[in-house]
Amino acid sequence: MTTTVTDTQVRVRVRVAVDAPQHSGLSEPLDYLSERLLAPGTLVQVPLGKREVTGVVWPHAEGAAGAELDASLLRPVSSVLDGLLPLSASWCELVSFAAHYYQRSVGEVALSVLPPQLRLLDAAQLLARLKRMTKWLAAPPEQVPEPMRPELSGDQAEALLQLDAALAAAAHPETAGPPAPVLLYGVTGSGKTEVYLRAAEHALDRGQQVLVLVPEINLTPQLEARFNERFAAHRIVSLHSGLTPANRLRNWMAAHLGHAELVLGTRLAVFASMPRLGLIVVDEEHDPSYKQQEGARYSARDLAVYRAHQLRIPVLLGSATPSLESWQRAEEGRYQRLSLPRRIGGGALPRVRLFDMNTLPRAKGVTTVISPPLLDALRERLERGEQSLVFLNRRGYAPVLHCTECGWKSGCAHCSAWRVFHKLDRTLRCHHCGFTERVPRACPDCGNQDIAPLGRGTERLEEQMAELLPGARVARIDADSTKLKGALETQLNAVHAGEVDVLVGTQMVAKGHDFRRITLVAAVNPDGALFTSDFRAPERLFALMMQAAGRAGRDAEAAARSEMWVQTWHPLHPLYQSLRTHDYAAFATSQLAERRMAGLPPFAHLALLRADARTPELAKAFLQAAADWAAAMPEARQVTLYPPVPMSVARVANVERMQMLVEAASRGALQRLLWHWLPELHALKREHKGVLRWAVDVDPLAI
Repeated sequence: MTTTVTDTQVRVRVRVAVDAPQHSGLSEPLDYLSERLLAPGTLVQVPLGKREVTGVVWPHAEGAAGAELDASLLRPVSSVLDGLLPLSASWCELVSFAAHYYQRSVGEVALSVLPPQLRLLDAAQLLARLKRMTKWLAAPPEQVPEPMRPELSGDQAEALLQLDAALAAAAHPETAGPPAPVLLYGVTGSGKTEVYLRAAEHALDRGQQVLVLVPEINLTPQLEARFNERFAAHRIVSLHSGLTPANRLRNWMAAHLGHAELVLGTRLAVFASMPRLGLIVVDEEHDPSYKQQEGARYSARDLAVYRAHQLRIPVLLGSATPSLESWQRAEEGRYQRLSLPRRIGGGALPRVRLFDMNTLPRAKGVTTVISPPLLDALRERLERGEQSLVFLNRRGYAPVLHCTECGWKSGCAHCSAWRVFHKLDRTLRCHHCGFTERVPRACPDCGNQDIAPLGRGTERLEEQMAELLPGARVARIDADSTKLKGALETQLNAVHAGEVDVLVGTQMVAKGHDFRRITLVAAVNPDGALFTSDFRAPERLFALMMQAAGRAGRDAEAAARSEMWVQTWHPLHPLYQSLRTHDYAAFATSQLAERRMAGLPPFAHLALLRADARTPELAKAFLQAAADWAAAMPEARQVTLYPPVPMSVARVANVERMQMLVEAASRGALQRLLWHWLPELHALKREHKGVLRWAVDVDPLAI
């Protein structure tokens, strides 16, 4: 029902979280007048400037002080969306924590994590959607036979016992504190998903809801299929940005009203409104995709841990290569670590073979795609009817085109980056701003017609594999080959059906997929991440290599002959030596020792202040002024401010980008500085007219 406020009625003051523009500097909810008391979490329509916007009635903060505006200056609530139950107090608390920790406005976070269509509906339209959802829920579930439950291994059974104890303790919060987060450390193929399924089953049996997070959209359908097969009698919905707006709203409302018992989703699903939430699972918890890179730059994994602590329920973080932050917390006893050290069925982990590219004869202008021993190994798999995965984390045909006469390269006119050559449609495409042109017939600078690709991407690798292995069925899976709806599922089904002999792919195929016929994985050019300036690059490379290796030998019968080949110019690098023995613990110990000495996370806490402007001088002037102001604050004594520097890709779409690193030994010291700093940054933005935008990134993943 829509309630319209008139001037003659008695009104009460309500706080409403609205998505105000960032430049306004409004970080807290605004005051409005309502004709009646409204429960916190109620959706309303309110005026903001000249617009009517959707807002959320917000709880009054305990102990909040400050001068209140005279009621005569306040604007009235336009209408109330009565058809939907209010969002819970715990949901509002989660949003408030995320907004304050990541230095964004409460309204921005609250409205950005709700379904976009919800912000566009009036009360009558919302009621229509609720009726449509009720009709959808009334459809009887598909009748399927009782699923076969595989027998648990000893390691799985032990892990499940520990999780059951946490679920039981959570049922009696008055006698026990919040359960410690559980880090499920299991090698690839050790049955982590089965542990998720059993833990979810036990939570559902208690009448609770379950939230399962996955890092990427392309992993959601296959996990959803596993859960649908196991829980056919339960309502399961997915939440991710790949859904149509209507389906996303329907699924969100089903979870909010308690009808959906199990929610599967990507990082945005951590904010799903679930009144009976009893268990949170974060699959591949180390994955950088859980960190939002625009707007409110939150970490869904970290918020999952906070939400579980807030609700006093278990949270299960699963990975074969845990993030170093999670590993260190387990070492300190703050997380409970459960291990699955063996593959299901007793299968062996693939043997890792490091091929030293320095042993090949060198010829000017000639680069070896696949070393002769690796080519022989690929041919052996073909002869045995087995599949191989050739992994290269770079899409396109070649990273750059160049002229052999004058040295011209296919740079982007709008970015400080090269445009990638895509042979399939004969285009040069910038992967940063999207600027695309047809490949020139001759060098634009000197007219030489001999312009050639430099380097290698998956498109070129696919072509070369077909030339090296005549008759082999070669397929490619990357962001370019899976643009069309359903393309990814079609290609994955072909791999599972044995219709592909050699699969070429990026990291899209290195994570989470259960390829039963693959017995060889080859990484052809992984060295680039070894010597980058990003301190997290080795951690990401090791995780990616371990995940890629895990695609081989998942069938126990073929495990003994499964291999991973790594073509490298640095075979003695400690990272590769740990990879050779699948020794994540040794790698983590080495990396944590380096980070402790360097004062890097998890032994320090970081934030980045980024500025975009038309010229680098304008961006630098803004950051320097911000640094000067921060340095004068008392809170700066516990914080280190580094000089402004250009970002790794300094110019994107004709916008110059610079950043400044802020470091503190304690999280509290960093947060105190940021809290005092933010209002001044808004003021500085108004003074520095050439600055287009600025943002604070707390706990950044890349520097």
